[in-house]
Amino acid sequence: MPDKNNLEQDPEKRRFINEKIVKPKWSRAQIFRRFLLLCFCAVLFGLLAAVTFVVSEPLARKYLTPEDETESAPISIPKDEPETTAPTAPPETTTAEESEPLEEVVRNEVEKYQFSIDELEAMYASLNDLAKEADKGIVTIHSVKTQMDWFNNPVETSGMYAGAIVEATDEEYLILAPCAAVENADSLEITLADGTQAAGQLKGADSISGMAVISVAAEAVSEKTAAQIKVLELGNSYAAAQGDLVFACGSPAGVVHSISTGQISYVAKNMPVVDGSSRLFYTTVNANVPQGTFLLNTDGQLIGWATQDYAEENGFITMVYSLSDYKAVLEKLYNGIPAPYFGITGQEVSETMRQSGLPLGVYVNQVSADSPAYNAGIQNGDVITRIGEGKIVTMKDFQNCLETLSAGETVKVEIQRYGRESYSPIEYDVTIGAR
Repeated sequence: MPDKNNLEQDPEKRRFINEKIVKPKWSRAQIFRRFLLLCFCAVLFGLLAAVTFVVSEPLARKYLTPEDETESAPISIPKDEPETTAPTAPPETTTAEESEPLEEVVRNEVEKYQFSIDELEAMYASLNDLAKEADKGIVTIHSVKTQMDWFNNPVETSGMYAGAIVEATDEEYLILAPCAAVENADSLEITLADGTQAAGQLKGADSISGMAVISVAAEAVSEKTAAQIKVLELGNSYAAAQGDLVFACGSPAGVVHSISTGQISYVAKNMPVVDGSSRLFYTTVNANVPQGTFLLNTDGQLIGWATQDYAEENGFITMVYSLSDYKAVLEKLYNGIPAPYFGITGQEVSETMRQSGLPLGVYVNQVSADSPAYNAGIQNGDVITRIGEGKIVTMKDFQNCLETLSAGETVKVEIQRYGRESYSPIEYDVTIGAR
């Protein structure tokens, strides 16, 4: 071991010990080779990452993506147009008898014809057969609700309701049902016509029409059961006329899978309802509104559902909402989108009202309490003339504008309000709600 004192006395020895070893600098060739190696590794790792992503992405999508986040194509419902009420002038050479519509001729002849008992029985037997076939599209909804008793103990209550299968896709079956079936429900159990049971999920509800849409996953239904399911076609309720034979499915007798036959006694057109107008059918069929009653025509198409909104006014007559007036709302419910809610009951300004000094637009008969229109400041007697960029002249204009809006969206609404001597414009910001 070297002597410490000798090291301190000899400067050459101290300098040797303090020297540092420095690596030689890279040449340009070495730097270029290192750069090429780095680029090669980057390309290699990029290719490996791309191949790994391509291989693993389908597996990750299949096994790691939640079912409720998978996207499906939106469902659309073709809209119906009411028949034109304006008469068409017949040619001068035609007589009144020749210009009479064929349907009227047939209807008059049928009314004159005296049916025998056997013919009547055959006719109603045929109608009953149609009802039995349509009943394959009716399901039983077992709604379970949990409530607390006076001693804070959970008490489970349940109810049975009828629903109608109205749409089938690769992902789900959609069921039209009364709102009472889904209100405050903790779970929904759907029993199909063959007895198969499956869990149901609320897709959307409309408190104005009193109807809701329930979804059942297609994978929960076997191929054998799917082959037996009857999807009820949505019909054109504008084509339904006074005197038409109809039948009711669902729960017209208060029991699911009961049926009732009858006819349309009267058609009330342009009846004011919240945020629009609707046809109402006065029918002789039985109905249980809370449990669900659906009206079908002789083609087996769904054309409406029973309502009790007018029960006190019409006694034992069953009132039915026209399906065609609610297809825009149903389309949104099908896709899980809340239907827009404005909150007024109105009517078009007629020519007589115009002569009294009212401006063109939709006259507000009533503003629903705590509705978006009410909260914005719109009042009874106002005339709505514009919503956003859309000019409002008819009730159809109002409905078309409202259909383009979404719940939560704020839109400028122009109204005309009567002052001391005349109407003057006022503009409000209305935040659209959900029905």
